[in-house]
Formats: sequence, structure tokens, C-alpha cells
Amino acid sequence: MRIASLFVCSMMLLTTPALAQDNSVIRIGVINDQSGPYADLGGKGSVIAAQMAIDDFGGKVRGKPVELISADHQNKPDIAANIVRQWFDNQNVGLVVDLTTTAVALAVRELAENRDKILIPSAGASSDLTGKYCSQNLIHWTFDSYALANVTTKALIRQGDDSWFFLTGDNSGSLAQEQDAMRFVKAGGGKVVGSVRHPLNTSDFSSFLLQAQASKAKVIGLANAGSDTVNAIKQASEFGIMQGGQKLATLLMFISDVHAMGLKNAAGLVFSTAFYWNANQETRAWSERFMQKFNRAPTMAQAGVYGAVLHYLKALAATDETSGRALVKKMKEMPVNDFMGKNVHIREDGRVMRDMYLVRVKSPAESKEPWDYYDILATVPANEAFRPLSEGGCSFISANK
Repeated sequence: MRIASLFVCSMMLLTTPALAQDNSVIRIGVINDQSGPYADLGGKGSVIAAQMAIDDFGGKVRGKPVELISADHQNKPDIAANIVRQWFDNQNVGLVVDLTTTAVALAVRELAENRDKILIPSAGASSDLTGKYCSQNLIHWTFDSYALANVTTKALIRQGDDSWFFLTGDNSGSLAQEQDAMRFVKAGGGKVVGSVRHPLNTSDFSSFLLQAQASKAKVIGLANAGSDTVNAIKQASEFGIMQGGQKLATLLMFISDVHAMGLKNAAGLVFSTAFYWNANQETRAWSERFMQKFNRAPTMAQAGVYGAVLHYLKALAATDETSGRALVKKMKEMPVNDFMGKNVHIREDGRVMRDMYLVRVKSPAESKEPWDYYDILATVPANEAFRPLSEGGCSFISANK
């Protein structure tokens, strides 16, 4: 088994020799951001997690070796689409995982449907991936904007934090976070006093934070991810925003973000997550193996990639089907058994139903070992965290009713 890492630009796509459609190999592709603002939350760590799943399964299925390839899409949907098209058409890739960003997942969704292949986003956030953009070739694996916003905003509104201003990335995944959070703020009796958009990979948040500060909102909701979240929180601390009485609410936070900004800046933040490496014995055992390979605690996106690849291999072993849609159907029929949680299953619309954690970031004094960053405040059952099937608007669900 080998990991063939492909760092592909558009010219390389034209000059790299295509592999023949070799049916003697089962090939899986990991595509994500490996060099930009989201590299820490997925990146090389997701490639390692996928290879761990292949190795743990034994490296073969249906008597064929399983091979992993990867690529950096540079957060550009057109580059992602070109890479994935090559994978489907010339390299016999049956499954593409991670897909960091909603825009990338949407860019390759139609390709997967047309070629009858499988997409399993682990880091793309928008709940629309199992709503208006649902597909019988797609499973949304780890989290979504609805569940994250639902768990976090309800917890804060219960504490009386009922006026919000949103600082939002100008991209589809971040806008979905904002949209879902606004819905829950208003449903809980709160009010949204304003919002502002920022470009991807922003280094200077001063003008955006000044607008948020001037709003006098009790909560500044950060609807972004990766280095944008890190920079916004660091600069909010420098501006004294929290000391002035306003709270920050992060709608999509990874343990890599907490590590990058440090516990001094992150202490006290409350948010939701689908995974914490030290939640229990099973999560800790797998995470320690991951850390031996990567020297960092796994994010929920990376843990999700492992679970997605492992479940796919189990489905391949359980059926002779080769169609992507047929394999997705088989994956929905099978319970999801991995270290991330109990009683996990894939709903008819492709949404993986798992419990979510509400966590608080520890202070430096509370942290007792490396990566000991979270206190788990509550475990929210899947059916309370995620959007009800009846409200999603998935077309093939409606067609079958």
C-alpha cells in the first residue's frame, strides 16, 4: 500500500500521465486544503487518517489492494473539479473524502452523480449538502452547520446571551453557518443586530471587529473556520472585546484552532464539536495512534475521514455491488461502528446521525497534559442536534414519499 500525494495545478493536470482504469486496485482519493487556511484542520492529517483506516482494515478488500491518493485543491473549486474529474475518469477512484469547504463539495457533486461515484465530505459545513443539494452519491459524515449552530446558540441563549452580531466569511460554508445560527437565535427569542462579511484568509480583522464591538451585541458570532477563526479571536483579545463584556461564539471550531491561538486566548470559549480525542477510552486509544504518526491531536474532520473510509471498505466487503449509488445504499443499511461514537447511523438523506458535544475550552491552569483542552459540558443526542429529515427539502426523499 502506498500514498501517492498529488500536488496538482492546472498545467500539471495536462502533463501528468493518466493511470489506466485498473480494476485490480480499489482506489480512494483524499482532496482538501494542504497549504492554506484550512490545512491544519484536515490537510496531511486527513491523508494519514485515511491510510490508518485502510491499514486497520487489512489493506485489501474483495481480494484487491486498496490504494490511497491525495491532492491539494488550494480552496479553489475549479481546481478541485479538474482533479476529481481526472481521478474518476482515468484513475478508477471510487470514493473521494474530506473535500474541505462546501464550495468544493458542490463543485464535484455533479461529477460524482454523472460518474456514479461516492463523495463523503468530512469538513464541508453546509447542511444544504443533505438538503437542497442532497445526492444519492453523497454522505455528509462528521458535522454540519445546522447541528453546530443549534447546539452552540441554544446553550448561550439559555444563559441570557440574546443579542448577536455575526462576523462571517464570504464563502458558502460560512454563510450557511450564519444562516443556521440566525435561525436559532431568533427562534430562542434573541435578536440579530447586524453582520459583516470578510474575505477568505484575512490577516487584519480590525475593521470587522470594530463594527462588531460598536454593535453592543452581547455575542459576536464567528461564522468562519481555520486560520480566519484563529486570527479573529487573537485580534479580538488584543482589542479587549471580551474584557469589555462581549462574548465570542465560534460556530465551527477545531482543536487545531485552539492549539494555534493558545489556551490564553481561547480559554472559556463555548462551542460544539462532533469529536474530542480525550472524550473516552476509545477516542483516546485511536487518537494516541494518530498522534504517533502526526504528532498532533486529531481534529473532528480527520477523525471523520478515518470513519468514512473504514465504513466504505466494510460496505465493499459486504456486497458485490460496484455502483456508487448502490454502495451508498448499502452503507446506509449498515450501522456505523468506529471509535467516534455509539449508535451512529446514516439517515436516508445521507446525513450521518451522531451525538454532538458542547465543550468549553480550559484555561492554561486547568490543562494537565498536551492537548488537554476541553471540558465536555453536555452530550446532545443526534436527533436533537441535527435537522429533522422532514425539514431538509431533499429532493429524492420527497420523491419517494
